[in-house]
Amino acid sequence: MSNNTAPVSNCTLETCSLSQAYLDYDPSLAGNAFYVGIFGALLLVQCYQGYYYRTWTYTLGMLLGLSGEVIGYIARIQMSFNPFLANPFLMYLICLTIAPVFISATIYLCLSRIVVIYGADHSRFRPKTYTAVFMSCDFISLLLQAAGGAIADTYLTNLPLQNTGVHIMVAGLAFQVASLFLFAALCVEYALRVMKKRGSLTTEYSQLTQTRKFNLFLGSLAFSTLAIITRSAYRLAELQGGFSSALANNEPLLMIFDGAMMVLACLSLTIFHAGWALQSNWGDVLSKPASPALPQANGIRKD
Repeated sequence: MSNNTAPVSNCTLETCSLSQAYLDYDPSLAGNAFYVGIFGALLLVQCYQGYYYRTWTYTLGMLLGLSGEVIGYIARIQMSFNPFLANPFLMYLICLTIAPVFISATIYLCLSRIVVIYGADHSRFRPKTYTAVFMSCDFISLLLQAAGGAIADTYLTNLPLQNTGVHIMVAGLAFQVASLFLFAALCVEYALRVMKKRGSLTTEYSQLTQTRKFNLFLGSLAFSTLAIITRSAYRLAELQGGFSSALANNEPLLMIFDGAMMVLACLSLTIFHAGWALQSNWGDVLSKPASPALPQANGIRKD
């Protein structure tokens, strides 16, 4: 917004200037509809994959994240018709801000299983410790971003309180970025440990680690993490200047560094789905400790 007062609810594009709206531009109908279509299609595919592979926790994280993206872009479509309404702005602001938190949680769930598959004895921490720590970080980040967004939108006519809300959102985003960097660092550290001891990997999942599917899955996790880090760093920079900053009112940058990054992350996690890569082992990996390798364990083939 270019002013410090809330837009008049009965304004329209024909009767009021965009300087009185929640955004300094009229959101693109085609661009936002495109993202609704993409995320909506991925949501439906994830529903099918979750049922087919029985990857319930993985699917839950993806569905929550994709639903947030769909709702956020539907709200932006509403704003393309009337950028003076408060509810669509609040939906867009909060949903697009917190949706990636759920996608990150999905990736965190994968790490604990990867540690079991390669062997927990190579890890600095227990497999479930990774999940507990980073899911807790996700919850804190989610809480800060949601609370900050609600405060900022509630007090649009009170600049000091609005700025307080924005600062809380920025703190949540900064915490998310820091958590993602720490997660990436621990993944790299564990990967280096595994590479040094590759010849001694003798769990029942040893053959799984040699399949093309599993290695493509690992690559998709790394790619998705990088995409989410890029998106979160952009949103952090965007919100630091408040809602009226030039960066916060630049739709092409939002479409590229938020929308496109999240499409790439979700597309990668859908094409190289955990259930497809782990060959029906998603539910079993954490339920029992890995035992010494057996010939043709679990019927896994190198394909």
